[in-house]
Amino acid sequence: MKRISTSLAAAFLAAALSVPSSGFAAGGGSGGDTPTCTDGKVYDKATKKCVSKSSLNDQESIFEAGRELAYAGEYGEAIDLLSRAPDKQDKRVLNMLGYSHRKLGMIDTGIAYYKHSIAVDPQYALVREYYGEALLQKGDLAGAHNQLQAIRSICEGEDCESYKMLLAAIESHGGSKNPPRRIW
Repeated sequence: MKRISTSLAAAFLAAALSVPSSGFAAGGGSGGDTPTCTDGKVYDKATKKCVSKSSLNDQESIFEAGRELAYAGEYGEAIDLLSRAPDKQDKRVLNMLGYSHRKLGMIDTGIAYYKHSIAVDPQYALVREYYGEALLQKGDLAGAHNQLQAIRSICEGEDCESYKMLLAAIESHGGSKNPPRRIW
């Protein structure tokens, strides 16, 4: 009997692990699980099916599929898809375009997208986190601290995922929670 229940438990665990789930890094999530698609297809939330990227037309599906591609390391494909978004002023799309360009090594292009996203919504904490990370890549610790302080203000404190992530990035670059002091 014990052998059967062990086998059933193993089968249940294997089945549970095979169910597709999303694993987005660094926030901005949709709050639900998105199935993982294969063969170059992306999940269309509107139809609840895996479809070719070229068939996506609505803003939300393009954003979510583009974000999924970016977080999966498919930066070029994410850029191609996100560039087709109907609303060119969507702060989330601008942020993910910045993220994807930055991850491809095009830091200045990424920064331009981050600045555009901030212009659309200065209270968007996730874009400030990614912008701060880009500034760190350019060696601008003071600029990254400015973004950290902006996030603290947006989140009304330090208990915010974007704040914690940017602080960790600053600390990994030899910085601290407090900005460097100027010595006159």
